[in-house]
Amino acid sequence: MSLAVITGASQGIGKAIAERFALVPHAQLCLLARSAANLDKVANNVRGLGAQARCFPVDVTDDEAVVHAAQRIQDSCGVPDVLVNNAGRFETGSVLDTSPAAFRAQLEVNLTSAFVVTRAFLGRMVQRRQGHVIYIASVASKQAYAGAAAYCAAKHGLLGLARVVREEAKSHGVRVTTILPGATMTPSWAGVPVEAERLMAAEDVARTVAGVCSLSSRAVVEEVLLRPQLGDI
Repeated sequence: MSLAVITGASQGIGKAIAERFALVPHAQLCLLARSAANLDKVANNVRGLGAQARCFPVDVTDDEAVVHAAQRIQDSCGVPDVLVNNAGRFETGSVLDTSPAAFRAQLEVNLTSAFVVTRAFLGRMVQRRQGHVIYIASVASKQAYAGAAAYCAAKHGLLGLARVVREEAKSHGVRVTTILPGATMTPSWAGVPVEAERLMAAEDVARTVAGVCSLSSRAVVEEVLLRPQLGDI
């Protein structure tokens, strides 16, 4: 891996992935998220670990902004070796308590954005016949949880999207992996009365991503399901 593009890189799992990739010799990272200030902090951490880092403040639900950022990245840095679709948001709400607008909003950030980001980069990865697309999905991609209607629907859809990309890209030399983490210590759990030891560390997810990216081009890990040692919360 030389060039990695990571969405949702300003905190949580995205931040941990960036810092893990920074340990790879000659790593160059392009970091995307809405918060420019938080991106700068992560970029400084990454540079301190010896990698190059560039920040691209962008809202991944803004299609035009995503396409523009992808063009800038590919024109100035090249085609990514690894593309990590990590941006997302978790909000609770039952079917009856979730408005159509709130439902669509979670689909936009958790599912549609990954489609738009993938589409913006995949063409040139296919032309080059090399690359690895990573989707950070969730155990909610396979398991239904009461009170999380929009999130579960979006994450189920994300797994479906990833499986389609896998089928369409495999003959073009592009690998696709979906990571399905359970409860992980990220800002989504801020204020929730759960002991940190009950949750997975974001660094564990990052290590998993780095591991699947380290395989030779002859092999691919299609899906990885991670849970806290004591199970779901």
